[in-house]
Amino acid sequence: MITTKIQVQQHLAEYIIGKYGARMNNPVTLPDNIDLYHVLWDLMSKRPESHPIDNGNVELVLPDRREGKNPRIYNYISARGARLIQFKIATMLWTELHEELDHNKHRLGVEFIDTIHIFCNKYNITGISEDAMLKNYYRWRNITRRRNKEKRAYCRQN
Repeated sequence: MITTKIQVQQHLAEYIIGKYGARMNNPVTLPDNIDLYHVLWDLMSKRPESHPIDNGNVELVLPDRREGKNPRIYNYISARGARLIQFKIATMLWTELHEELDHNKHRLGVEFIDTIHIFCNKYNITGISEDAMLKNYYRWRNITRRRNKEKRAYCRQN
């Protein structure tokens, strides 16, 4: 098992560790049926000789397949690759949260803030406030669910 570390935002690190890490000190092992696993596989490259040992707040187990890149050789994630992985983790977090908020509110009648509290406890997320998560949901909802808010055409009467 070969691992690498990357630096991501604190709430994203807590989410990915809570979702796929067995415990807080174990590295995150991604299942091979999610998109992030394949993104990580594509971003693995040979470590430059001048590059120091990895440091960061998320330790990822590198994919090890029978054919293709050997993680003993291809065990480096560039700064650009870490940003791409961070973007994918953020997309996973917000997608899961938005779906859970919609389901709990419209199917079960649970308030938004209660759902966010449960979500944060489920993944042990403390790096972002519950209000910030709620505001993110409201912004997303306003963008994706614009009602017919077109300006009314006024007719001049002469």
